[in-house]
Amino acid sequence: MYKFKKTLLASTLMVAMSSAQAASPTNEEIWQLLQEMKQQLNEVKQQNEQLKTENQTLKQQVVATQAKAEQANETAEALAVATEEAVKASAAQESKTSIGGYGELHYNNLQNQGSGADKDEIDFHRFVLFFNHEFNDRLRLFSELELEHSISGDGQNGEVELEQAYIQYDFNDKHRVNAGLFLVPVGLLNETHEPNTFYGVERNNVEKNIIPTTWWEGGVMFSGELAPGFSYDAAMTSGLNTSASNDYSVRSGRQKVSEADASDFAYTGRLKWTAIPGIEVATSLQYQEDITQGNDHDAGSAVLWEAHTAIQQGNFGFRALYATWHLEGDGPQSVGADKQMGWYLEPSYKLTDAIGIFTRYSLWDNQAGSSVDSEVRSWDLGVNWWLDPQVVVKFDYQDQDAENEDDEFDGFNVGVGYQF
Repeated sequence: MYKFKKTLLASTLMVAMSSAQAASPTNEEIWQLLQEMKQQLNEVKQQNEQLKTENQTLKQQVVATQAKAEQANETAEALAVATEEAVKASAAQESKTSIGGYGELHYNNLQNQGSGADKDEIDFHRFVLFFNHEFNDRLRLFSELELEHSISGDGQNGEVELEQAYIQYDFNDKHRVNAGLFLVPVGLLNETHEPNTFYGVERNNVEKNIIPTTWWEGGVMFSGELAPGFSYDAAMTSGLNTSASNDYSVRSGRQKVSEADASDFAYTGRLKWTAIPGIEVATSLQYQEDITQGNDHDAGSAVLWEAHTAIQQGNFGFRALYATWHLEGDGPQSVGADKQMGWYLEPSYKLTDAIGIFTRYSLWDNQAGSSVDSEVRSWDLGVNWWLDPQVVVKFDYQDQDAENEDDEFDGFNVGVGYQF
C-alpha cells in the first residue's frame, strides 16, 4: 500500500510537470500513463494476495501452536494430579506406621547396711523401641522391643526382651479386643513406665516386687468404656510360675512368654474411673488356679488385689497404691509367702513447669505371712528436671529400714531419661 501511494504521487508529479510543459497531453501519453497505473495496481493486488496467503499460513501455525500448548497444559495438569495423588498415598501409608521409644541411664551409689555388697554402678538400664502400624480404621498392631543393661548374650548382664506384640481390633467406638503379648492391666507403672512420666530414678519397689512391674503375658483382653470416664479390662493370659526355690516370690515367677508353661491360665479384671480430669482411681483383681503351673503339689491358687489413685491438680500431685497377694498351699505358708503385700504414698509438687519435687514412703514384704519381721520400709526424696516434656534428669536420696540389714540400702541415685 505504501508503494502504491508512492507510485501515484510520482505519477501525479509527472502529470503536473507535463502540464507545466504542455497544456494538454496526447492520447498516447494518457494511454501509456493508464497502462502504467494498471500494471502498478496489479502488482499491489498480487502483493495483497501474497500477504493474505502468508496471514492464513501464520494463522494456521498460531492455531496449531495453541492446540499443542493446550495439549501440553492438559498433560502437565494430569501429571501434577497423578504426582499429588501418589505423594498423598505414600504419605498416608507412611503415617500408618509409627516408631517411638524410650531409654534411661542410671547411676546408683548405695551402701548396704548389713554384710551385703554395696551398689556403686552406672548402667544404661533400658533402651526400648516401639513399632506400631494401623492396618485400617479398626485394626492395628502395637509392639515393644527392649534391650536391658546395654548388652545381652551368654555371660552378659543384659537381655533382649519382647515386651509387647499384639493386635488390637475395635468392635465399635467403645469396645475393643487385644490379642497377643501385652502388659497386664495392674497398677500405675506397669502400663505407663516411660522415665519422663514418674518421679524417682528407679521404679518404686512396691510395684517392682509385689505387682511385679514390668509384667507382660500372652493371651486375649477385652477393653472398653462402660460410661463416660468409667472403663473396664478383662483378660485371660498365661500365668506366673514361681517355686519353693525362690520362696514363691511372685517376681521370680514371671515367664515372659518364652516357651511359657501354660498348664494354668490367669484371669485379670480391672475397673478404672477417670471422669474428672487429672484424677484416676482404679482397682484390679487377678486369679490364677496354680501359681506353680502344677509343678509344686504343696502350692496352689493365687489371688492378687490392687487399688490405686493418681491425682494431678495444678502443681500438686499425689499417688497412692496398695497391692496384696494371697497364695494357697502349705509350701507358700511354710515360708510366709502365702501373703505378699506392699503400699506407698507419694506427694509431689511442680515448682515450675520444668522442675518438680517429690517424697515417697513405701513398705513391701514378700513374706508377710511369716511371724518374722521381713518388711522393708523406705523414704525417698528427690527432684525431676524436665529439659523438655520428653527428656528428664532425675536425682533422689533413699533411706531404707529393714530388720534384716542385708535388705537395707541407703544412698542416692542419678538418672537421665527420654521418650519419643
